Amino acid sequence: MASQLAEAIHQLIQEKGLTEEAVLKTVENTIKAAYKRAYGTADNCYVEIEDDLSDVSVYSRKVIVDGVYDPVTEIELEEALQMSPECEVGDEIDILIDPKDFELSAVQTGKQTARQSLSEIQKDTLMSEYKDKIGEIIIGYYQRERNGNIYVDLGKVEGILPAKFQSPREVYHKNDRIKALITDVKKTYSGLQVVLSRTDPDFVRSIVELEVPEIYDGTVEVFKIVREAGYRTKIAVLSHREDVDPVGACVGLKGVRIQSVIRELEGEKIDIVPYDPDPRVFIKNALSPAEVTGVVILDEEKRQALAVVPESQFSLAIGKQGLNVRLANRLADWNIDVKTEEQYEDFDELLAESRKAAQNLFSGGDDEVYEITALAELPGVDKKIVEVLEAHGISDIQDFISAKDEGKLDEFDDISADDAEKIASLIEQTVEFVEENENEAEADAASTEERGAETAEADASAADKDIAADGSEEVYECPECGARITTDMTNCPGCGIGLSFEYEDEE
Repeated sequence: MASQLAEAIHQLIQEKGLTEEAVLKTVENTIKAAYKRAYGTADNCYVEIEDDLSDVSVYSRKVIVDGVYDPVTEIELEEALQMSPECEVGDEIDILIDPKDFELSAVQTGKQTARQSLSEIQKDTLMSEYKDKIGEIIIGYYQRERNGNIYVDLGKVEGILPAKFQSPREVYHKNDRIKALITDVKKTYSGLQVVLSRTDPDFVRSIVELEVPEIYDGTVEVFKIVREAGYRTKIAVLSHREDVDPVGACVGLKGVRIQSVIRELEGEKIDIVPYDPDPRVFIKNALSPAEVTGVVILDEEKRQALAVVPESQFSLAIGKQGLNVRLANRLADWNIDVKTEEQYEDFDELLAESRKAAQNLFSGGDDEVYEITALAELPGVDKKIVEVLEAHGISDIQDFISAKDEGKLDEFDDISADDAEKIASLIEQTVEFVEENENEAEADAASTEERGAETAEADASAADKDIAADGSEEVYECPECGARITTDMTNCPGCGIGLSFEYEDEE
């Protein structure tokens, strides 16, 4: 019996993939279950298994008493003395039990317990094994299909490829080889179930890692993957070495690496683009294969951007049913609006009008105008840039414009071209230069002179006459500056104002 037990234990270990400790624990639980079925309790049942599996002993531990109340757990002193002369009342004694004496019902109970225990142990063992494999690629074979779900033979366990995790491009037949990503492991009544996926972006990541050694060794990093399974995948990559092109490494010589990935995905389109920390550059890359003329950041806080493309590239940038721009949004994590160059010009004019209307709204309307001359007075200006410009002696708006036009700003190391453009753009948006018309100025001057002459004429006629002592000439006083004037003068010698004299007839 001992050799049969040892052989059975070794067989379970090999076939079920169980540990020796788990099998021995199952044997012990089986015997205790049969003991409980035979005697009503297993609290006083003890099982000993030899280290070499050569023998199994079952004991019933009983308390020595003087007057037995429960024969299952107690034994009379006289009977115990026959087994051990040194025992006393209150001691415990182990009595060897032969499992062959168990009734058939007890044996059946033990068998059922053994099956359940082995099944649970096997589930726990496999659960532990496959839990560690979540996120890894596994290969199995098509077994059957039910309600759109495909059941895959993985060897030790059965995998399930739900309909929602299947690519619309793929069709399977019996015994077809299936490569998929392990996404979850579940215990079921019938055993362990491994949930598989071929639509998860990490499935593409794992395949690319297998094809591109630079990704596997960490030289090239996959920054992000977004995917519409069966249609298009976008992969952003970056290199940790300047001499390694991340896109070229993924594509491979003559595209051999990326073609292997495309074949595994049944012809799904794949765009591999370089990651860039500058959102403008990254958005431009994300819209590949479309050529982007430029990217305008509309609202950095809300992550809204506008991509401008030539008319011929507009449909390519949008993609079929908006797929390309939708994937670019997810890849760059920005809300991207795509417009043609002509649409952008109209949009720019509309934006300028909206900005002007907003400024009028917050400034109190068109009639309310503020006069500013200093750079620091510009609304929303970067104070740090203003301080640097002031350190170079440029504090007025007009001084800045003159310095920019003359190219003096390029001589300053602490003022970048971008900083200068920001200030120039802000001036263009918020400042309106008013130049006085020369004709109007001349007309105003002539009008002023005419009004001055009229005033002088009126004042001169009303002024008191100052007659010279010799009575030879009438002398008057200029109403403007007080200088002495005579009737033969047409302009004041002091201030130059025009003069005119009127005389009243004396009766």
